Amino acid sequence: MEFIIILVVLALLAFWVARIYNQLVELQNRHENGFSQIEIQLKRRYDLIPNLVETAKAYMSHERETLEAVISARNDAAAGLAAAAGNPSNGDAIKELAGAEGVLSGAMSRFNVTMEAYPDLKASANMTQLSEELTTTENKVAFARQAFNDQVTQFNTYRSSFPPVLFAATFGFNSDATLLEFADSEEIQAAPKVSF
Repeated sequence: MEFIIILVVLALLAFWVARIYNQLVELQNRHENGFSQIEIQLKRRYDLIPNLVETAKAYMSHERETLEAVISARNDAAAGLAAAAGNPSNGDAIKELAGAEGVLSGAMSRFNVTMEAYPDLKASANMTQLSEELTTTENKVAFARQAFNDQVTQFNTYRSSFPPVLFAATFGFNSDATLLEFADSEEIQAAPKVSF
């Protein structure tokens, strides 16, 4: 009889440990899937930027440096995205992507300021459509990033709580996942100023 009780206790213990492992795997998969949603939107954004620059080239022939800075920042951000997409749990890759996105946002801000000096460009139907698509994509990136960060927080909280913290390192979950925070998030979230 004691042998059966010991077996039942061991089986319950094994089930409990397996449940912790499965929960860690599920939460990690969720935040990695959340990153794939960011990846989709950022790729769309990166595809729109060259079209925007090509449209602007005809009007902004004297602003070659600004246009080249946008394309260079876009290429760096795309490379950062590729590195992070390979392993969304790699904190360094996520931080690199966030830095590259900050540089791209800065280049796009300078582009937008420069564009203000070209009323014909602002009135262009093609430029208006591309700008609207880019704004919509920016909003989708923000929502996807928020969902990703929520999933990362949920994973980190569970991983650090008791009793999962006792087993996390043993199961290969050695560190917290990294939030994706853009350096100029406050500027992106700020409402645009409109003047008439």
